[in-house]
Amino acid sequence: MMQTRSATREARWSAALHAHQRRVTRQRLAVLAAVEQSPHATADDTAGAVRAELPQITVQSVYVILADLTAIGLLRRIETPHSPARYETRVDDNHHHAVCTGCGRIEDVDCAVGHAPCLTPEWSPGASRMTIQIAEVLYQGLCDDCRPAAPHHHQSHHQE
Repeated sequence: MMQTRSATREARWSAALHAHQRRVTRQRLAVLAAVEQSPHATADDTAGAVRAELPQITVQSVYVILADLTAIGLLRRIETPHSPARYETRVDDNHHHAVCTGCGRIEDVDCAVGHAPCLTPEWSPGASRMTIQIAEVLYQGLCDDCRPAAPHHHQSHHQE
């Protein structure tokens, strides 16, 4: 069953690469698979995963492939404070991210409205207006693991 899913995924990626005039290479597919496997991974994390599978590839090559796949829209690059950029394969839905200021964990947050861009700017008087295509929100706070475990009576009713 896993084999068919990864075959379907590779077929989808191959079609997307061809559509952007890119050759389908083991290196590109390995980078896409590594990012899909651990969303929000840094370039270094991704390079480590790819090199475990393709030991001959250099870290620099992985960086180049990440940048190229981001440029053609197969990957999305996420900028978070106090952290290197991260990458994900979830590209088509204008979702946002929440980052824990304690441990740095990142979670996806669905778009508040559902269509891109899901925030309409209020222009200041005299501002030169733009056509907005993407609105990125970064929520910041403490995850449940990092929040001090204050004695709560409702803790046992908390649903995962």
